[in-house]
Amino acid sequence: MSKKRILHISKFYHPYYGGIEDVVYTIVNELKGDYEQRVICFNHERGFVRSMDNGIEIIRVNAPVSIASQPCSLSFLWKLQHEINSFRPDIIHIHFPNPLVAAYLLMVNTHGAKIVVHWHADIIGKKAMYTFVKPIEHKVLKRAYRIVATSKQYIAKSAPLQPFLDKIVIIPNTINESKLQFFKGEEKKINAIRERYIGKKIVFFVGRHVNYKGVDYLIAAASQLPDDCVVLIGGTGVETENLRHLAKPLGDKVRFLGRLPNNEMKYYLCAATVFAFPSIDRREAFGVALAEALYCGTPAVSFYIDGSGTTWVNQHEKTGLIVQDKDADHYAQAIKKLLSDDELCKQYGDNAAEWVRAHFLKNQISQLTTIYQ
Repeated sequence: MSKKRILHISKFYHPYYGGIEDVVYTIVNELKGDYEQRVICFNHERGFVRSMDNGIEIIRVNAPVSIASQPCSLSFLWKLQHEINSFRPDIIHIHFPNPLVAAYLLMVNTHGAKIVVHWHADIIGKKAMYTFVKPIEHKVLKRAYRIVATSKQYIAKSAPLQPFLDKIVIIPNTINESKLQFFKGEEKKINAIRERYIGKKIVFFVGRHVNYKGVDYLIAAASQLPDDCVVLIGGTGVETENLRHLAKPLGDKVRFLGRLPNNEMKYYLCAATVFAFPSIDRREAFGVALAEALYCGTPAVSFYIDGSGTTWVNQHEKTGLIVQDKDADHYAQAIKKLLSDDELCKQYGDNAAEWVRAHFLKNQISQLTTIYQ
C-alpha cells in the first residue's frame, strides 16, 4: 500500500527561526517515514531553491518584496500549481496566517487533495489589509476538511473560526525535543555563560524583535530590577535599533545577543534564572519559545493575554508568574520575586519541565496522523 502524500505550505522553513516554522519543522520530521512529504515556502533569503533537508524535499520560492509581514511573489502561484501537479498530494497542510498563499490556494487545481488548515493566529492590527483578506480566509476555512487550532483559549476569542467550530481539532504545538537535547560535556557551555556574567542572575528573552513581542515592556521593567541581575535579549528584527536606544540608559544591565543558533539556545535557556516572555497581544497565540524554556526547567514571567494560549502554556504560580498585560511595574515585581527566592524558582522550574513533557511533546503528532488517515 502506497504512503499518503502530504504537501506542507509554510511562510518560511528551517533554518529560518520562528515559532510557526519551528512547529512545521517538528511536524515534518516526526512524520518522516510514515508519509511522503514535500514543503513549499518562501525563501527567507533570495532566489529559488529546491533542496533536501533531512530527506524531505523543500521548495523555497523567491519573494522579492514583503508587505505588512507578507512575503510577495507572483511566481509562487505557478510554482504551487507545478508542485501539486507533479506531487499529487492527498493532503495539503497550510499554516495560517499566510494570506497571499491562501488566495493562491483558491486559484489552483488541487486535484481533489483535502485541505488541512493549521490556524496559528488571527490577523491582528492590520484593519485595512484585513478587509481584503477576510473573504479569502473565510473561503479557505469553508473549503478545509479540518482546522487545527492550538488551544481552546484561542478558539474562544477567534472571530474567523466561530462559523467552523465543527471542523476544529485542538492540537497543542509541540516542541522540537531534539533541539533541546543535551550531550556529554555540554554542561560546560551553560557554566561558561554563567561565568561570563558572574555574580549576576540571568533574565533571558529570545524571539523576533517586533511590536507584539513586548520587549519594550521588558526593558522598562529592567530599570526596576536589582543590580545583581542582567537581562539578555536574543534575536533580531525591525525593532532592534529602537530597543537598543530604549535600553541605552541602563548600560550593561541589558545586553543584546543577536540571533542565536539553535544549538546555542538551550544553553541560555538553562543558564537563565528567569525566562522573560513579555508578548502583549493575541498575535502571540501559543508561545513555542515559552514552552521550550519551561521544558528546560526555567520558570517564566508573562503577561495575561485574553484569548491567547500563552496563559495555558505558562501556568500561573505553577510554572511561573502571569501579570496584568502591559504593566511593566508588575512585570518587574514578578521577576524580582523569582530572582529573590531560589526555592520558589526550583519549585516552578521542576513543575515546568513536568508540565511540558506531559502536554507539549511529540506524542501530540498522533492526533495529526488521525486527521490524515
